[in-house]
Amino acid sequence: MVSFKEKGSSKEHLVLTMGDIRHKENVLTRVHSECLTGDVFSSLKCDCGQQLETSLEMIAKKKEGMIVYLKQEGRGIGLFNKVNAYALQDSGLNTIEANHSLGFETDLRSFDHVSVVIDFFEVQSINLLTNNPVKIAALTSSTIKSSNAKSLIIQPNPFNKDYLNIKKTNLNHAL
Repeated sequence: MVSFKEKGSSKEHLVLTMGDIRHKENVLTRVHSECLTGDVFSSLKCDCGQQLETSLEMIAKKKEGMIVYLKQEGRGIGLFNKVNAYALQDSGLNTIEANHSLGFETDLRSFDHVSVVIDFFEVQSINLLTNNPVKIAALTSSTIKSSNAKSLIIQPNPFNKDYLNIKKTNLNHAL
């Protein structure tokens, strides 16, 4: 486990590694944005916790890889605003509409810091575990060499079915 502090910010990120990833190619990598409700409390409203668990299982099976855990709760709006967005979703808005209603863009996250992590570990290339085309594009346009991206297909439930549909239709996630 290694922590990183983002330059010019109070954000602290965490990287969990398994095996010796230095100088390796095709390192199984999950770049995961913090989701307290999903990651810790197993919320059924999203697929975040399940994606994290699946990634950890895949890395454990391979005995090599890393989780880059970024401090950017609620697509970057923070925990307080995320809870308010949840309340708006309970009243009928979707996840994007709720963020917009609170005065935020659809997604405020940045993946710029990931290249610092990859460089620190001297990883040659990664196999990215994600469904998010914006994340793929952001990492592809950086100094990171990505061999490919692998989707994390999570079985929908009655509480996240609409959320996943919005991610698929409005955000072009590979679901």
